[in-house]
Amino acid sequence: MNLGMRRTAMASGTALLLCLGTVGTAIADGELPAPAADASERPVSTDDIAAQDEIDINDRTGWENGEVTSVVTPQYCDGPQTWIEITSKKNYHVPSWWNGTSYKDGPGGSMTVSVTKAGTVGMEISAGAEAEADAVLAKVKASVSVKVVGSVTITTGHTYSHTISSRKYGHLQYGSWGYKVSWKKWRRRGSGCGSPTLVTSGTATLPTKETGWKYWETSS
Repeated sequence: MNLGMRRTAMASGTALLLCLGTVGTAIADGELPAPAADASERPVSTDDIAAQDEIDINDRTGWENGEVTSVVTPQYCDGPQTWIEITSKKNYHVPSWWNGTSYKDGPGGSMTVSVTKAGTVGMEISAGAEAEADAVLAKVKASVSVKVVGSVTITTGHTYSHTISSRKYGHLQYGSWGYKVSWKKWRRRGSGCGSPTLVTSGTATLPTKETGWKYWETSS
């Protein structure tokens, strides 16, 4: 490029810069056009902000739709501990074995009986486990039936009649409508987080305050 052509290009560039500067100044001196305000571009007022602040979190829609995650409960070890576990249970008529509360008659016919001697029907626990009686009673009362008691008093009276099947012998035994359970006693040592050790186990019969006659038949 010769010197004349270089001067011509520089002059053209200077003129273009001066033109852009003039246009920019003209726009700055004038007012910028305001965009049309539709519903989505409406300016937010202080009233709108105050209203949003008053919305309770429970009134917000969609917040409860997130993915449900499980809550991990930390394990706490309570140190050395012992407890009673009831491993089985069944309804059981706890008998009153003294004279005047047990009868047999037949074959056939009918029998009418009544309690002729008062007494007490109490809890019975397997031999050698007498020291665990209170703990077993408390556990059965909490997990099996609140009607369970340590003992119930039988009074005289309560007359009852029953027909005996032909050629059969009838039996009537007075007692308490209670429960028979199997139980285990466990222990954890140290921090209480280790595997439990079986201390002892056994069975127990426990009366309730519901008393009455139990009937059954035999062939002889």
